[in-house]
Amino acid sequence: MSPYRGHLNSSDDLVTTYEATRAGFVALALEKNRKATPYVAEARALQTAASAAKTPAGLLKIKGIESGLLTAAGLSDKAFNHLLPEDRKEAIKGLIKNFLEPAGTKFVEELVFRFLLTRGDTLGGSMRNIGGALAQRKLTRAIISTLAIADISYQWQHAKSRKWLDMTDDDSDIELSLRGLSWHNGTGNRTLIYNLTVPLVKNNVDLCLFNALPAEVEASKYKIPETYIALGELKGGIDPAGADEHWKTAQTALNRIREAFFEVSATPRTFFVGAAIEKKMSAEIWEQLESGILSNAANLTDERQVMSISQWLCGL
Repeated sequence: MSPYRGHLNSSDDLVTTYEATRAGFVALALEKNRKATPYVAEARALQTAASAAKTPAGLLKIKGIESGLLTAAGLSDKAFNHLLPEDRKEAIKGLIKNFLEPAGTKFVEELVFRFLLTRGDTLGGSMRNIGGALAQRKLTRAIISTLAIADISYQWQHAKSRKWLDMTDDDSDIELSLRGLSWHNGTGNRTLIYNLTVPLVKNNVDLCLFNALPAEVEASKYKIPETYIALGELKGGIDPAGADEHWKTAQTALNRIREAFFEVSATPRTFFVGAAIEKKMSAEIWEQLESGILSNAANLTDERQVMSISQWLCGL
């Protein structure tokens, strides 16, 4: 039986329900609030420190708030790291003259508002990729759960340090900082890497599953086509308005993958997991599944489908 038949009976099963869309938007809102918490705390700290100034010009005499003043002036962290000390001072003086002094006795409030305005832009930029991050976390947790139920130990790669760590009894929240997983499933060693630029494809691929240990995969610099077992696209955006565009992007990426590997006589499996799947999309995905172009697919908002495709990945 084809692997997708374990959780799909027709294209209709792939369509995202209204309830799932609503829950997805709520999850995004909660995540946005979570990520905004440090910025709010910074604003409160700035307000407390700045309140010691009697006048806007007095802010220049307060130590330890230069970063907050530069942010309020509209400069991102990346921008003011490139400025000379005199440039930083000029930016702060411009903030004081043009915005804080006209605010009169409310200059501290004005300072905090402008600080949060810039931080809001920073948050908005990071939120553009939050759907993908939430999708990766959800799929990762499903894979880890599948391995745990099967009593299979694993290693995981830390996204920042790139170190491979052994599993522990307490694996809560490791999906927040995880880039890869590795395990042995009885058939061989398996390594799953997220967001990898595949040399053969010359593009980033959301998920790559290898028939090798992490050290072997890294030593080969990901250049051995035969070590790739499966490659997949993961689209976590929940907005129905962007669903078709997500699928088109994923489809282009998957076609590029298949063509690149075909040229070197390799045929790894390809799969798609998406949060926002509309009726027309589902029909196209189903057609590709039935014709064998796609090996598997699942709707990320359906727990049963996510667990089924996770079991499939762990068993390959």
